[in-house]
Amino acid sequence: MNSEEYAIEVNDLVKSYDGKTNQVDHLNFTVPYGEIYGLLGKNGAGKTTTIKILTTLLQPNSGSAKICGIDVKKKPNSIRKIIGVVQQGESFDFTTVEKSFYIYGLLWEIPKPVVTRKASELMELFELKEIRDRRMFELSGGQKKRVQVAREFIHDMKVLFLDEPTIGMDPIMRRDILNYIKEKSKDGLTVLFTTHILEEADYLCKKIGMINRGKMVAEGSSSELKDKFEAMRKLTITPRGGISADKIEQLQHKLSQMKNRNEFTVDSSQVSVIGIDMGRILPEVIEILNVMGLEIDQVILDNPSLDDVFIEVMKN
Repeated sequence: MNSEEYAIEVNDLVKSYDGKTNQVDHLNFTVPYGEIYGLLGKNGAGKTTTIKILTTLLQPNSGSAKICGIDVKKKPNSIRKIIGVVQQGESFDFTTVEKSFYIYGLLWEIPKPVVTRKASELMELFELKEIRDRRMFELSGGQKKRVQVAREFIHDMKVLFLDEPTIGMDPIMRRDILNYIKEKSKDGLTVLFTTHILEEADYLCKKIGMINRGKMVAEGSSSELKDKFEAMRKLTITPRGGISADKIEQLQHKLSQMKNRNEFTVDSSQVSVIGIDMGRILPEVIEILNVMGLEIDQVILDNPSLDDVFIEVMKN
């Protein structure tokens, strides 16, 4: 493996908090310079622990990790000089939005005139000027996230770690921020991105790694992952007039008795099935609906989305 090719290298990384269970379990992946890599997984899968190791906040039990060829264990101070981090938690909640930019500039030893210029540009780009004089603790969750992401660009960096950066944002602001990150990547910035909104990963990331219980269980581009599970389909059946609350429970029970490993979801408007062998599944589900007196209005059979792939991968 040539370190000059990769901004992030993770080799056989292990982290356990109690010495019994590995939160990160022999994890391996690489991210070339200038690429955006999506690290996806359920809550507790090991995403945040991995980011904390890569940003020198935690020491691994074993394995190695490098940022731009620098070992995170041997030279943590050198790592901190070249990275940016947006974590799930909040910071600087005692000051105003505008002053938080200056505090960040002070921490990075950036000349005040440069901070003034960059802060003004970033507040404009991230639509923060109207709230520049409000204190951080007065902001909504989405506004706080906007400040956290914008503020990170006050300094130059080679690698940016974004741990669920768009929580609480409206769809328009989410897309604007994703587009901004995309543009920065074109300029050479490497990004490690975690999210629970899989359409964001589909839109933003060149490559995606899915982890479960600290292990890498699937990796590739969004299209590669979908192709890998091409035999899997998504079936959606919409009964006319919807499904009453008492029938939802009955239907869930009947579907759970079917002999397959498919994923069933039932709500007041439709039945969804994600899995394989739909030629056999479809008539069985229709028969169950007919027996329950549910008249079918629409049947749709689609190729899997990234969400569907994620659900299938995480079942194992």
